Parts: sequence; structure tokens; C-alpha cells
Amino acid sequence: MCQVKRSQRKSLASFPTYVDVPGPCDPEDLIDGIIFAANYLGSTQLLSERTPTKSARMQQAQEAMSRVRTAQAQAKIRNKQGTESGPPSCTEVDLFISTQRIKVLSAYTQDTMMDHPLRTISYIADIGNMVVLMARRKMIRSQSAQENLDTAETQHTNPARDDRRQYKMICHVFESEDAQLIAQSIGQAFSVAYQEFLRANGIDPEDLSQREYSDLLNTQDMYNDDLIHFSKSENCRDVYIEKQKGEILGVVIVESGWGSILPTVIIASLMHGGPAAKSGRLNIGDQIMTVNGTSLVGLPLSTCQSIIKGLKSQSRIKMNIVRCPPVTMVLIRRPDLRYQLGFSVQNGIICSLMRGGIAERGGVRVGHRIIEINGQSVVATPHEKIVHILSNAVGEIHMKTMPAAMYRLLTAQEQPVYI
Repeated sequence: MCQVKRSQRKSLASFPTYVDVPGPCDPEDLIDGIIFAANYLGSTQLLSERTPTKSARMQQAQEAMSRVRTAQAQAKIRNKQGTESGPPSCTEVDLFISTQRIKVLSAYTQDTMMDHPLRTISYIADIGNMVVLMARRKMIRSQSAQENLDTAETQHTNPARDDRRQYKMICHVFESEDAQLIAQSIGQAFSVAYQEFLRANGIDPEDLSQREYSDLLNTQDMYNDDLIHFSKSENCRDVYIEKQKGEILGVVIVESGWGSILPTVIIASLMHGGPAAKSGRLNIGDQIMTVNGTSLVGLPLSTCQSIIKGLKSQSRIKMNIVRCPPVTMVLIRRPDLRYQLGFSVQNGIICSLMRGGIAERGGVRVGHRIIEINGQSVVATPHEKIVHILSNAVGEIHMKTMPAAMYRLLTAQEQPVYI
């Protein structure tokens, strides 16, 4: 993800360093990242409304903690009985916190176990020496969509019986002597990230308070083409692909991009004469939800690629897809220039996005290339001009974007590697 260069920070030295950013850490340290030692106890999933009350969030955190403790106790019993030998009940980890992301690293190897962009974190709770980290995964709009959730997880949930939007939350549970400091540091990271975006766009943080920005957001509905598109049953379907054993499926997949309501992978290219193309059932732009019953939603690209590569030995494949155009429609509502857009661009590619900002609400996605701005093609437009157009745009800002990796394939800038 792109960061503001040190030289740019120096040019903003006339601004106050940070305005009203309480917390245990030096804001500059949070930009680079800080590390806390902790024990990772486990994870679970649950469903939540988009904006639950603080008390409801705390109840969810306590439920997550209870589930993980119960799972640990059951695992210990099975291990003692000799019916199962599993991993240790807790894992020593380093919890990395910055204004960009939160990572969970193995304390011994420093391998990344989990990696969440900061914007996906919905709630942090410290309960005694325990920390529950809750990240939003995907939206559930109907009972039929909910049935796609993993059965082992949904049996613990009590989804609303009306048609209110529901979000799938992944809850990670940690134990640490610094539980309170960890929670406070993550909260502080959000405030610092907000002011970093203001400063990066040449706005004095004192000119536009966070309350003013929040008041604006409260007047705006979430505009995102996914909300409309994914709610239509005719766009969601099961497809079956027949192929020879030992034959690859013949697709290239790319990430849908941070900011997607339903983060998964997109078909970016189909191999001519391959099983996927010959079936006539898949198109470029289709989003893959499941493969042979395994959900790809929320998984890293490399994991999804491995799952599809593992289909080589099979002759019949079932995929659940959402039919989507390759281009994403974006609509940002910006009253005036005081309100920062909340994302940054490098050579036409969106490289960072502020959680909860007007850009995220408008459907902006990290990793996407901007194709059009207000009906004007910008595919051959210099970086400086794109920045100028966006910096001075107010009112309704319409954009068309697509995953940068898909754009490079479609314009023959890269050769496809089929799986």
C-alpha cells in the first residue's frame, strides 16, 4: 500500500503535528508500526448488523471469547483421551499494529499468520487480559445467501429474521498482559490514519473536524453496485464444468480488491480451448463464491489459486458464481473541497483507502485501475492530471474501475498464467 513520502510530510510541517489524538503511543510510531507480544487462542465467526450498539458489540466479543475457550477445552479433552492430537491450545505471536494494517506474526518465525487492513476492523474489546479483534468479512442480504455460510459456524448464530443487512464477522481472540494497551493503540491508529489522509491531501486537520466528516457520512447511503447486484438472485448461479482428469481449469483469477462488499476472486482471463472457456458458463468479471462447496470469500489470492490448482485431478467441478461485469461503477458524493476523498492514487491505480470514508461508501476499491472519471477516459492520462481531476472534483463523482491485474491482462501488458 502506498504511503506518504517523508519529503511530503516535511512540506506539511506548518500544520499541527496531530490534533486531539489521545492514546498510549507516539503517532509517528503508529505510522511505521508497533508490536505487542500476545498468545493467539483461536478464531470464530458470527453475524452482525452493520451498526450495532456498543453493548451489542461487547456481547458479541464475549460470545466469541466463550466459543474459543469452549473449543480449547474440548480439544484438551480429546487430546487427553488420545482420540486426537492437535496443535497447542495457544500460540505465541507478535501483534503488529499500524495506521495501514494489523498483522499477526509467529513469534518464532515471523511468518504472517493473519493480515487485516485497518479499515476492515470493526471493533476491539479488551476483557481482563483478553483482546477480541473483530473484522468485517461479507454482507448477508437474505436467508438464501446465508445458507452459503459454513454450517459449523452458522449453527451458533441468531441472524435477524427480517431483511436487515447482516455482516459476517471474523473474531480473533488473544491473551496478553498488555490487553488494554493493545485495544487503545488500535483505536488510536484509526485517529492517526484519518489525520494522515488529511495531511497527505494538504488539509489542515484543524480545518475539518472528525465530527464534521462523520456528520456528512451519516447523511449518505452506502452506494456500491455490489449491494444491488448481489441481491438479485438471477445474478447468482451454480455452474458445472466438465474436464479431463489431469487437465487444468484454464482460468486466471485476481482479487476483487479491498473495499469490496464481498471480498473474493474474479475471473480475469479464460484460456482459449480450455474447459472453463469451452463450457460457455463462465465470463471475465464473474466472481467466484465457492468451488466444490469450499467458500473462497475472504481468502487470500494465493489460497484461492491453490484450491483451483487442486482441481486438476477432478473431472467435474461445481462452482457458485455471481455474474458481474468486469468494470466496477463508483459514485462518490463530495459536498466541497474541504472533504477529502479518502483514497490515494499512483499512476491511475488506487493504492490506499480510508476506512469509513466517502470513497469507501462510493465503492472505491484498493488495487483497481481507474478507467473513467465523470465519463472521461483516463487510461492514457498522466498521473499528475488524474490527481488534479480528483482533487478538484466536487458533487457527484462517477468513476469506472477494474482490478489493475485484469486491466494489464486485457491490454496485453502481461501474459496470462492459467491454472
